[in-house]
Amino acid sequence: MSDLRLLLVDDEVEFLEPTAARLARRGVECTAVTSGEDAVRELEANAFDCAVVDVKMPGMDGLELLRRITRDFPDVPVILLTGHASVELGVKGMELGAFEYLLKPVEFDVMLDTIRRAAAMRSA
Repeated sequence: MSDLRLLLVDDEVEFLEPTAARLARRGVECTAVTSGEDAVRELEANAFDCAVVDVKMPGMDGLELLRRITRDFPDVPVILLTGHASVELGVKGMELGAFEYLLKPVEFDVMLDTIRRAAAMRSA
């Protein structure tokens, strides 16, 4: 699925960089950014099949970014990443229109499968 374009948003560079590299090795074209503000700029400039967004970030958090994406880029499904302490925020994200939420630390193959399902739903 080499034509899949993903926007990966997480302020934790220790998660972001290796995850983007692993996704690229699996044929996912991944744009990785560390803030909600950068994510909005990328969405304005490029087309994406899916976005994976961390809930807890400084500045624009994941729920605010989800609101912006569902309002301004409604064709881009959003998968939220949340820590164990913020499961309630993941549920809130689902209420706001997220495709799915995944708990950190996330198993890579589970995340990849969820990304592919979200992208397939978008193109259906």
